[in-house]
Amino acid sequence: MSTDPQADAGVSLSVDPSELLRAARRIVVKVGSSLVTNEGRGLDEAAIEQWSAQLATLVKSGRELIMVSSGAIAEGMKRLGWKTRPKMINELQAAAAVGQMGLVQMYETKLREQEVGSAQVLLTHADLADRERYLNARSTLLTLLEHGVVPVINENDTVVNDEIKFGDNDTLGALVANLVDADLLVILTDQKGLYSADPRKNPDAEFIHVARAGDPRLEDMAGGAGSRVGTGGMITKILAAKRAAGSGASTVIAWGREPDALLRLSSGEPIGTLLIAQTPKQQARKQWMADQLQLRGHVTVDEGAADKIVAEGKSLLPIGMVAVSGEFSRGDVIAIRNAQGQELARGLANYSAGEARLLCRKSTNAVEGLLGYAAEPEMIHRDNLVLRG
Repeated sequence: MSTDPQADAGVSLSVDPSELLRAARRIVVKVGSSLVTNEGRGLDEAAIEQWSAQLATLVKSGRELIMVSSGAIAEGMKRLGWKTRPKMINELQAAAAVGQMGLVQMYETKLREQEVGSAQVLLTHADLADRERYLNARSTLLTLLEHGVVPVINENDTVVNDEIKFGDNDTLGALVANLVDADLLVILTDQKGLYSADPRKNPDAEFIHVARAGDPRLEDMAGGAGSRVGTGGMITKILAAKRAAGSGASTVIAWGREPDALLRLSSGEPIGTLLIAQTPKQQARKQWMADQLQLRGHVTVDEGAADKIVAEGKSLLPIGMVAVSGEFSRGDVIAIRNAQGQELARGLANYSAGEARLLCRKSTNAVEGLLGYAAEPEMIHRDNLVLRG
């Protein structure tokens, strides 16, 4: 690959990297342990303050920001006086529990100083693998973003085993980008970006400015972990970019100490390595739903609801449903059919089949009274719906 951004193989010349960065409205930022804890010496207050100031500036400009932050275990090790990362799961979990207190408090303090709200969200990969928990997490995060709050996300290391042992927050950052349909994933690391070889070992290594996310050659270029504190390396970032691209999010890998990196990226300045997703965001999400071969059920809608869905691109509301078939759970992909049995669309169900049967022909205001709770006002939101035919 060339070091010329526009000449890098596999990237469409029709894509303007600067415009892609400027257009990103929903951004997930991931920072690693070595940056957050200054290579394990304790939380880097100055760095967190700078990142928080940039996050606040972007939120006030109308963008939506999510911070995925490593550092809980490293901070816990420092507070417990441990010099080396323990191997026992119970000790790792204990370190995470201790360190999480300081980590979240630091972000909350620095964001509050910028007059921006924050929220702690602890996730595991299992939360995003389970359909119902996936939708619950998505709804929570989108609600926080609507209110101008910056969610600070970390893995729930105190209750899981495999995420600590095998996982990494690069992957979590990509999963969060998929979860909220982010435009851009920014991975801040202790390297300037991606090189054709390890620059610490090969002085002839070329810097990669722009490439296609998912290009298999990138994985060949990526080296192993370079920090004694974190669990990831450049390979995890390459794979995270590939995963994020699955939902249409591009990825930037950049040096976390770069002054005003987030602000400069959002203004279109080419910092670090940009890995461009080849599939547009909405197209990627809708293609996934359209490609589901096994549907667990369907709902039949009246003529009015059918017109609103097909002609106006509206969500499916409970009042438009006349019948429910099959047994499905919240988060399953189901079909929407008209009275003649023709499939009009499909999408993610916000309610189970049993609940949907109770909601047929009912107004949105009646949902809570019938079910005892209200997950969403819609049976299927238009963002989670794709037309057929």
